[in-house]
Amino acid sequence: MSPVLALFLSFIVLCIIRVPVAISLGLSSILALNMIDFTMYTVIQKMFSQLTHVSLMAIPGFVFTGIIMSKGGISHHLIEALKSWVGHIRGGLAVVTILACMIFAAISGSSPATAAAIGSIMIPGLVKAGYNKRYAMGLIACAGTLGILIPPSIPLILYGVVAEESISQLFMAGIVPGLVLTATLIISAVIYAKVHNYGSLPKQSWADRGRKSLKAIWGFMLPVLILGGIYGGVVTPTEASFLACFYAFVVSTFIYRELTFKKFRSMVNESINITAMIYLIIASAVVFGMFLTIAQVPQDLSAWMNANVANKWIFLIAVNLLIFIMGMFLESAAIILITVPIFLPILALFNISPIHFAIILTINLELAMITPPVGLNLFVVSGVSKEKVGEVVRGVMPFFFLMVIVLALIVIFPEISLFLTK
Repeated sequence: MSPVLALFLSFIVLCIIRVPVAISLGLSSILALNMIDFTMYTVIQKMFSQLTHVSLMAIPGFVFTGIIMSKGGISHHLIEALKSWVGHIRGGLAVVTILACMIFAAISGSSPATAAAIGSIMIPGLVKAGYNKRYAMGLIACAGTLGILIPPSIPLILYGVVAEESISQLFMAGIVPGLVLTATLIISAVIYAKVHNYGSLPKQSWADRGRKSLKAIWGFMLPVLILGGIYGGVVTPTEASFLACFYAFVVSTFIYRELTFKKFRSMVNESINITAMIYLIIASAVVFGMFLTIAQVPQDLSAWMNANVANKWIFLIAVNLLIFIMGMFLESAAIILITVPIFLPILALFNISPIHFAIILTINLELAMITPPVGLNLFVVSGVSKEKVGEVVRGVMPFFFLMVIVLALIVIFPEISLFLTK
């Protein structure tokens, strides 16, 4: 049996018997390396050296910021302010949900964190306002995926590290596609509400709007602090993540006064668990990358593509289908770290920008977040709403097709991703 076949078969078998993805990837890669008479002394050194990359330090910062926002009162006040402005229009509560996810996404960089933070508040509110619960769950699961497209984005940070691309440029490329997806969801929400005659909240006075907006101003300032600092050249993405973390901590503790020691301890534990999971996948993917390099898999695949694939459109369709299938079973970090080293050399053959490809990959990862059997947002929303995952999947389906349409637009028109980066 060839080492490549042994790697993929062992990886599939380990995943089937429910061994965690990070461990499955690491063990199968070590098995394959042993088959090609590779010295194992450098494996641990390579794993740890990759984890010390300065850009990866942004991950725990953004993860912890999102958790503080969720449990420290910032997300609650943001939603109340948005309700006061657009809650009274037909479909306004759904629009509030989408806008809240967009703003939270511009801070946390995580889809599950966005879905959990906004879903715990908005699903009961949507149902109380007369919305079908299945629709409400699907809306939260889908809008929550904005967390990995609108900058800052943890998957884009990982892509930047692996592909050696500017993370600031990648963040810039995600802005317009994120706004396009947000606008698409808002338009669909308004139309859906009008068709089903969903109600709206009472219109609030200008005084109430001013009071709630002033209360939420600290949360609205967070995206400005993060993105303004990065694009203004004041801080790096890594520095911005910890600046945002400190800012969110101060606001939640001393202004909103909703962050207690008991809450803080549980938040630290949650942040450590999420960060450790991501880092373990990265470390295992390093071993996988070592095998690919030694076995010359990217070079062989590139040569095969050059000989057999007629044009870039066939390549992009094949890549989208492959990532979609992988997304049904793997987490986004694993997909990035497995596929990017393979596809990166091929992009030059078809004159595809690595920045544009990053956005295509990220939207596919968004679809993976709402695709069974392991779509993370499905389980997050299921837990928040206390409904079966199957009900969430049914609610997601209309939004899934909307996202596929947006993906097709991004693939066909690269300028949507690239014009802000020029």
